[in-house]
Amino acid sequence: MAPVKQDKILNAKDLIAYFLVAGTGAVIQLVSSSLIQDWFDVTWSESITLSYLVGFVVGFILTKLFAFDARRSNQTRREMVKFLIVALISLGVTKIFTLGSFKLATEVLGMDIYIVKLPFGKKQVNITEMGSYVTGMGFSFVSNYILHKTFTFKSTGFYNRLKVLIR
Repeated sequence: MAPVKQDKILNAKDLIAYFLVAGTGAVIQLVSSSLIQDWFDVTWSESITLSYLVGFVVGFILTKLFAFDARRSNQTRREMVKFLIVALISLGVTKIFTLGSFKLATEVLGMDIYIVKLPFGKKQVNITEMGSYVTGMGFSFVSNYILHKTFTFKSTGFYNRLKVLIR
């Protein structure tokens, strides 16, 4: 009898690939958050949700293609539904830890809000908000990695049970 292959959560290859994919998504979120604030006159807090939605589409494609050897799974619809569920959880994690770390820094610890002007441009960047956003994305990275590895790109039977409920 052949030994059963154990799929470890902390597989170095998957972790590195996911880090690169998530890093790309984080850059897209940071840039789109800034652009959304400037173009649509929304608050920083509102831009977190909107930029997360922009990153969602790019994230699914990159994660499926590069992160968990799911390129040829032939279960894209199933993975999209599960990816959406994980993304909604992750959006909550991102918002809670982003706004929570901002509140912790400014109200509890009494830190100043630091704003710098980008060289050769007119854009001002709120470093305190950006640092809080990166903190929220860091917590989201951990939860996303674990959920995608153990749920989204793995056959768990969840999708089949969900289809039965919907019908």
